[in-house]
Amino acid sequence: MSKARYKITIRCGSCGEKYILRGRQNQEGGYDTGFKKCVCGNEKKLNVDVVPE
Repeated sequence: MSKARYKITIRCGSCGEKYILRGRQNQEGGYDTGFKKCVCGNEKKLNVDVVPE
């Protein structure tokens, strides 16, 4: 059985850019999406919303 997938919406707190990704929950309680940083260079000030698919 595969892990559940989640729809993850990330909005940059600096420039307002919005990313909609899909990912799976990891063992640390976070989500693996491959997202590293916003196009403006922001890595820390991110608003994340997670919804099961």
